[in-house]
Amino acid sequence: MTIDISDWLTVALQFSTMSFFAIGGAIALIPEFHRFFINEHGWLTEAQFSSGISLAQASPGPNALMMAMMGWNFGINATPIGQSHYIYALIGFVMCLLCALTPSCILTYTATRWVQKNSEKKGVIAFKQGLAPVVIGSMLVSSWVIVRGDFVLEHNWQIWLVVLITLILVWTTRIHILWLLAFGATVGASGLLGAN
Repeated sequence: MTIDISDWLTVALQFSTMSFFAIGGAIALIPEFHRFFINEHGWLTEAQFSSGISLAQASPGPNALMMAMMGWNFGINATPIGQSHYIYALIGFVMCLLCALTPSCILTYTATRWVQKNSEKKGVIAFKQGLAPVVIGSMLVSSWVIVRGDFVLEHNWQIWLVVLITLILVWTTRIHILWLLAFGATVGASGLLGAN
């Protein structure tokens, strides 16, 4: 795979423009980044994409780390023969993180100040209420993109059973999500639900 300077600019532009659509958080952008990096350009492998998201989710801090991990993996794949992978990976990491955060932070800061000043207006109230289904839909699509590669019910039925039970508990009870995450982490660490 040959990646040149125009490809780096394409990635920077993609992150800059997509940051405006991170309404549900960075996780809502997973389907678009999957299409961009894997389906359209082939710049990342499925394994790199999934492991970058997993590492970002397992790490403390904001979900924006997953975008930096995509940049890291892109930088590794863009490294010319004979050059250091770490330098290009670090450039990709910083570039993608800055391109993803700068526009959205400016927009968020500006929009938040405006909404606070106009919070009683009907249009602002309607906009906030109308945005909820968009955020939920984006997060559901993101979840599906992450798990669809492992959707083999015959082999992974135990994992899907835990997912279904967790979904029902989140929907119908007031159990704090951290307890469910702790339970899932414990069961996962035990090795009881490993894929066959």
